[in-house]
This record gives sequence, structure tokens and C-alpha cells, in this order.
Amino acid sequence: MSSQQSASGFDLTPLSASQKEQRAAGLTAEERRILLNQGTEPPFCGGLLDNKEAGTYLCKLCHLPLFHSDGKFESGTGWPSFYQPVDPQHVRELRDASHGMVRTEIRCARCDGHLGHVFPDGPAPTGLRYCLNSASMVFEADH
Repeated sequence: MSSQQSASGFDLTPLSASQKEQRAAGLTAEERRILLNQGTEPPFCGGLLDNKEAGTYLCKLCHLPLFHSDGKFESGTGWPSFYQPVDPQHVRELRDASHGMVRTEIRCARCDGHLGHVFPDGPAPTGLRYCLNSASMVFEADH
């Protein structure tokens, strides 16, 4: 399989089923439910919701950089929210017609882990609100 690079220089080559399972072995049951089975954590309980440190939010499964802290904002929804990804190629969008509504699901472009949803009601400059599950990410502070 040939490797695929994002514009920002990260490897986007999809993980094989065995690589994905190997990485998922260290996840909690709740993290597996959210990342691998499109679950959602309850609002106002995620560990990254109130994080104000400078740094980067990475996919918990494959550690692809997803969002920078400078793109994070307080949406009042109960989930960490961002107005733009580190690189648009790092986040894949899918139509989600579950739960009696149509939304846009977002997944990690490399491992296909479920991250959350994106909505068209965010702040300038993008007008987007990427609404993420804390359980789908790990935070890496700037040094």
C-alpha cells in the first residue's frame, strides 16, 4: 500500500484492520464505544472540555494531529468545540442520518475513528463548529 501525505506533511495511509485493533487494545470500553462504534459521551463530562492549555489535540487511536488550541472556543454545548482543523485533510466528513436527524459526522482521516460532528453555526472565520468527544482525543501541550 502506498503512503498518502496531507498538505501539512502527515501520513494519512489508512491503518490496516490489525493495526487498528492493536491500537484499540489500550482503549477503555467507553473510548472504544465512542471511537469505534460512533458513540457520544454525555455533555459537560469530557476531560478536555475545560482545557485552556496551548497545544494540539490528536486522535486518541492513531495520534494524527486534529485541532490546535488556538482554534478552540467555548460553544456552550458541553463538548470541546473548534472552528477549524489543523489540516482539512485530517478530518473526513460523512452524512449521518441517525437519531431522526441529518448531521455531518467527522472521523479521523487515517484510522476512521469517530470524532464527533461538524455544524454550520460556529464563529468566524469559518462559521463551523467541530463538536468533539474528549474520549476521541488526546492533548499534547506545546513545549
